[in-house]
Amino acid sequence: MTDDGLPSLRETVARHGLDARKALGQHFLLDPAVCGRIAALAGDLDGRQVLEIGPGPGGLTRALLATGAARVVAVELDRRAVAALAALEAAHPGRLSVVEGDALRIDPPALLAAPRRIVANLPYNIASPLLVGWLRAAAAIEGMTLMFQQEVAERICAAPDTPAYGRLAVLAQWRCRCELLLRLPPGAFSPPPKVWSAVVGFVPHAEDPGPALFAAMERTTAAAFGQRRKMLRGSLKALGDAPGLLAAAGIDGARRAETLSVAEFDTLARLVAARSPAG
Repeated sequence: MTDDGLPSLRETVARHGLDARKALGQHFLLDPAVCGRIAALAGDLDGRQVLEIGPGPGGLTRALLATGAARVVAVELDRRAVAALAALEAAHPGRLSVVEGDALRIDPPALLAAPRRIVANLPYNIASPLLVGWLRAAAAIEGMTLMFQQEVAERICAAPDTPAYGRLAVLAQWRCRCELLLRLPPGAFSPPPKVWSAVVGFVPHAEDPGPALFAAMERTTAAAFGQRRKMLRGSLKALGDAPGLLAAAGIDGARRAETLSVAEFDTLARLVAARSPAG
């Protein structure tokens, strides 16, 4: 038992048969000190509504409840974990809501009042699509503190003209200031994954591009990085008049996608959006 009368995280796992399942991308954080550190990396949560994805036995959930967060909404697909969190929910009436559901179908603004943040140890198998969905809605999110496989975290934060730089880096850095905050070894999790993990902090930029321009950026980066060995004059053919598009952007068609800055991708996306009213 913990000081608040709740079972420990390991007791919770044992009582509810909550063995981590590979199909759900589960790797649990059971060390309260590590969970507390991640919650602290999210900054001042006083008065904030916090969305957590994949809480599992509730290690990070407990750490978030120990902050000044006004409310924590934990979305969990695994019914065993939903049951395991019932005691924690009962111990924090009005401050913790456990929602059984698929995180990919969750709309954060519909679940939480503003100001809202997302703090989560993401299921590795859906981390990238979750992130892209939240980037689309970044104007409604104050900030995000998210755990990924280290390789994915490094792709998000990568600089142009480096091997890790790609579509995810452009989309993330276009919408947010991104910073790699913490690296964790496999042994920090139960069961240990085969790779290191890392926490990335996201602070959305003030300018909201809107859905049409975001869709244009998705199309532009998909084309550019879809055949990253090709020169841009070839890879951007899928967007229509590639030579005209590149000339209007002032970009040499002999360059490759990984050499373009986020600002250059922004220029291309705005031209693509202007040429396609439907976005």
